[in-house]
Amino acid sequence: MATVNPTKHLTNLDEWRKLGEANIFPPESRLELINGEILDMAPIGFNHSGHLNRINKLFARLIPDDVIPSVQNPLQLGDFSEPEPDFMLLKSNADFYSSRHPIAGDVLLLIEVADSSLAFDQNQKLRLYALHGIPEYWLLNLNDSCLEVYRNPNGEVYAEKTTLRAAGDTITLSQLNEINIRIADIL
Repeated sequence: MATVNPTKHLTNLDEWRKLGEANIFPPESRLELINGEILDMAPIGFNHSGHLNRINKLFARLIPDDVIPSVQNPLQLGDFSEPEPDFMLLKSNADFYSSRHPIAGDVLLLIEVADSSLAFDQNQKLRLYALHGIPEYWLLNLNDSCLEVYRNPNGEVYAEKTTLRAAGDTITLSQLNEINIRIADIL
């Protein structure tokens, strides 16, 4: 008798959306589709939430009117991934992305805030974002009190990584070079 090994069934975006429409998962579920796998995400803690609020308020004051801020909303990356990054700055869209989810080409800046999810965000999410050409990925690393800035995607990696941690450090956005951020304002 031949040996048959079980294979993993990867879910694509069509199946993923049908599962959501059918209310298969409880409404309070924190799920993301990453590379065809449905992943349970950790609950958002106070520190994570507070830093995300700080980021949102800061960028609301700084971004031009034609840039759209997006907080914990889906991002379609190919046919098998739909993460919900903590924060994104998106290119202008007449209907504010109400007829479709943004795709990688719409993203100017993507930020993940990480404490319990740090290893996942530094590895799997970094590879996913680089592979799809997200031009600038910031990882606010709450465990080490630093901002990891990744730029210039090249395959599954970023060619440039900068770690900022000093209160006096600043960074200028690569896609919106009129915006300069003091690290102390988000850490």
